[in-house]
Amino acid sequence: MGSGKTTVGRLLAQQLGYGFVDTDNIIVQAAGKSINQIFTNAGEAAFRQLESDVLAQVCAYTKLVIATGGGIVMQQENWSYLHHGLIVWLDAPVELLYNRLLEDTTRPLLQDVDLKGKLRSLLEQRTPLYSQADLRITISEGETPEQITTRIMAAIPSVLKTHVSHQ
Repeated sequence: MGSGKTTVGRLLAQQLGYGFVDTDNIIVQAAGKSINQIFTNAGEAAFRQLESDVLAQVCAYTKLVIATGGGIVMQQENWSYLHHGLIVWLDAPVELLYNRLLEDTTRPLLQDVDLKGKLRSLLEQRTPLYSQADLRITISEGETPEQITTRIMAAIPSVLKTHVSHQ
């Protein structure tokens, strides 16, 4: 959360000449409710199932950049969908995420908690899974989405060589 997946994803799609989708936006449109409402009314497990269902649908498309929620890696079944493409991990330090999310009230996992502690906990829990990404981009304070996109674009050719040789 707060790493810039949607913003960078849109820019990356433009650079590549691809389409772009954000799985959270698709879920909200399909459910007719906010993610907060889905969590409140149906619970996290129901949201995670919707997330998996949407990922299964969108991963079938080619030439598409997909921004997913950070928790999508927690469901083992999602990895088979994610591996249809190149997986990029936008690795942002907790302090940066904290500053970006401090005033954000739309994240259900961050409601009524010690924000910095919760971010640390989520990152600790998810890092072993995130580290399975094909490409890790460490984000620095003050780095623009355009700069991050440029770094991803520069790294893609070497990642693709490795990706293809492992298949």
